[in-house]
Amino acid sequence: MESTTTKLIYEDLRSRYNKAVISKKELARELGVSLSTIDNYIARGYGIPNYKKLGTAHNARVVFSLIDVANFLAETIKTA
Repeated sequence: MESTTTKLIYEDLRSRYNKAVISKKELARELGVSLSTIDNYIARGYGIPNYKKLGTAHNARVVFSLIDVANFLAETIKTA
């Protein structure tokens, strides 16, 4: 984690989800986009935080580390 903003975002995510990783559906909710948008971003390889694919199957579960999500949000959120 880098900045104070990142730490605050991470702490907020951690308190709400109480786990180390979140699903595609949960990430979609955090970003305010649809699940299909997340799938499109994954297919294109940009626009989302780093993720882990759990397995080798085409439809294997994808999870996002809260630390990666916090870093991503801190870098993309505009602050005054």
